[in-house]
Amino acid sequence: MAKRNATVAVIGAGDYIGGEIAKKFASEGFTVFAGRRNGEKLEPLIKEIQAKGGEIHGRSLDARKEDEVISFLGDADKLAPLEVCIFNIGANVNFPILDTTERVFRKVWEMACYSGFLAGREAAKLMLPRGKGNIFFTGATASLRGGSGYAAFASAKFGLRAVAQATARELGPRNIHVAHLIIDSGVDTAWVRERREQMWGKEALDNPDLLMPPASVAESYWQLYQQPRTAWTFELEIRPFGEKW
Repeated sequence: MAKRNATVAVIGAGDYIGGEIAKKFASEGFTVFAGRRNGEKLEPLIKEIQAKGGEIHGRSLDARKEDEVISFLGDADKLAPLEVCIFNIGANVNFPILDTTERVFRKVWEMACYSGFLAGREAAKLMLPRGKGNIFFTGATASLRGGSGYAAFASAKFGLRAVAQATARELGPRNIHVAHLIIDSGVDTAWVRERREQMWGKEALDNPDLLMPPASVAESYWQLYQQPRTAWTFELEIRPFGEKW
């Protein structure tokens, strides 16, 4: 692979979507700076990327803490200029409204909305002096509509979408590509498979075309990155062809 003088920061580099994003950008020559809670869980991802000749650095990150986000992105930028920042924290929970505690609602908002604001703001501070950059946010079906039991999650994702829209309108004219990716599908993870089996039985897993492979999400982010500024996408909805919408 041809090494680039560029870093991608992945905030929320979990075992599925975030990990696949890291692998995709590493395979294209980016230096990857990956953050997640319990950073020791990044070790398998680090070993996999390094085994293929890629460069990756990982650390524990609580993206709700302003000082940690500032330090994380600042250190990413020191490795090579921060060219892409991808905010990929989910916080998908389901509680009936009467069972949604103040703590749950606040924590989900902090994880899925407030931390996205911090990530976007701090990435912009590093990118604007260079006059270019890319800030991408991961959204969900809940970014567009609130479902039963999703008051906390949907309100946070609605808020993140608003942050992304406002940021795009402000920074787009300054050559910063801001995009919001709506994943209108269950993503193929162990947690989603377990939940679907509990709700609808094992037959719910029979059709593989109803789940989004994490690698497909990573490929969509790569396509967003490659867009010329004469045809930037702000909002991209993706779903497997078997998903009803």
